[in-house]
Amino acid sequence: MGLEAIALGAQALAQGVDLVQGTELAPPAGAEVPDFSVMGLFLKAGPVVQAVILLLVAASFWSWAIIIEKALQFRRFTRERTEFEADFWSGASLEDLYARIGADPATPSERVFVAGMVEWSRSLTPEAGLIPGTQARVERAMGVAIQREGERIGERLNFLATTGAVAPFVGLFGTVWGIKTSFEAIALQQNTNLAVVAPGIAEALFATALGLLAAIPAVIAYNRLLTEADRLTGALDAFADEFSTILGRQIDRAAVSRVR
Repeated sequence: MGLEAIALGAQALAQGVDLVQGTELAPPAGAEVPDFSVMGLFLKAGPVVQAVILLLVAASFWSWAIIIEKALQFRRFTRERTEFEADFWSGASLEDLYARIGADPATPSERVFVAGMVEWSRSLTPEAGLIPGTQARVERAMGVAIQREGERIGERLNFLATTGAVAPFVGLFGTVWGIKTSFEAIALQQNTNLAVVAPGIAEALFATALGLLAAIPAVIAYNRLLTEADRLTGALDAFADEFSTILGRQIDRAAVSRVR
């Protein structure tokens, strides 16, 4: 009888422990379950954190718009440069190519070529000669055109650099502000339970994640697009040098003919 009583007591004690543990783990009746979805975190955040989130989302969307636009633009510029250089080296006269392009060139390579040809045509004398300093003026005209094309090619890339450098700090500001709000909630409620501060900390970390989400693609794309922009500008410089060499050869031949 004594052993049976001990066994029954142990069984009852075990059932009581299970009951207590189940009561502790179950959520309180009527308690609100926090919403940790993206929209839920945004709606529960304070106005400062919400402003930070909206700013980072806008910067991310604008960065991706620039990335896509520049990628397509650089691909088009490369194709157009290849087509123009094929026409340039096809053996046709420079005057015919200039006449076909006209006064409204559509591509960077054509604009550099037209700038050189305009200065060349202005340097011709009525006797079909050239005024002194023609080649230097042609080179300066093409240099100015290349500078303008370089600015056009690289425009809006600075926004990607700025986003990559600033976005993490903007997200960090949102994080610091959200954590500050969470500690204020602890002070007001005088409750150090983690459930009190967890939503605020989640909102704060969400701002940091958005900052990194905006910065990382911007930095990668900026480095890649900047390299491509330098390559395109370098190709224009190389073409200008080749074009200047051809013009210099013609000037020297004209000078020899006049001497003879």
